[in-house]
Amino acid sequence: MKAVIYARYSSDSQTENSIEGQLRECKEYAERHNMTVVTSYIDRALSAKN
Repeated sequence: MKAVIYARYSSDSQTENSIEGQLRECKEYAERHNMTVVTSYIDRALSAKN
């Protein structure tokens, strides 16, 4: 099965490490479930709450 990872952060309290952690966890999940990650999307958006 193929998979795509979408990782994002949107607040000042999150950092690039947040993205790296999300990617790592998703890749580990995919591996455990015999999925092939074909691409990853990273969204460094600003929060719309302000």
